[in-house]
Amino acid sequence: MQACETAQKTQGDPSGSPLSLLSLLSERVNALCEVLLFVLILAMVGITTMQVICRFFFTALTWSEELTRFLLVFASLVGASVGFKRGNHIAITALRERLPARIAFWMHLGTQIIGLFFFVVVAWYGGVLMISESSQTTPGMGISMMWIYSMYPLMGGVILLHLGAELARFWKGRI
Repeated sequence: MQACETAQKTQGDPSGSPLSLLSLLSERVNALCEVLLFVLILAMVGITTMQVICRFFFTALTWSEELTRFLLVFASLVGASVGFKRGNHIAITALRERLPARIAFWMHLGTQIIGLFFFVVVAWYGGVLMISESSQTTPGMGISMMWIYSMYPLMGGVILLHLGAELARFWKGRI
């Protein structure tokens, strides 16, 4: 609901400024991530259920455990991006809410900048890992590890988009 309201506010901004475009892109990507997160969790439940049924009544699926493990990691990264967009990090917000407004303001800026640097490293080294491990294949499914490791630069980039939109709003005084 909050994402839809923010997207409507952003779409209503007639200026066409880079801030409004960045915010709109962040909102749209987050909406896709929320749907993707639902699909990933549904796929994990379905594959695991299918594995249990096949193990007891038929032949075990050799690829299901491996795929479910990769989907879990991907879902965790997608969930992290949604959490960053929504600002749902309880440890950070619980402390920030108890501080005076001026200190909370600077703490918010500091956490955004630290997050920016951290996810630049995640995206960069995820890309390095993706390239360096591209010749290896997964044991159960036989696909290139490049596809598995591509989730790190992809989701690192999504979180960087959200952080960039948040920092842009921060500097414009919209938070």
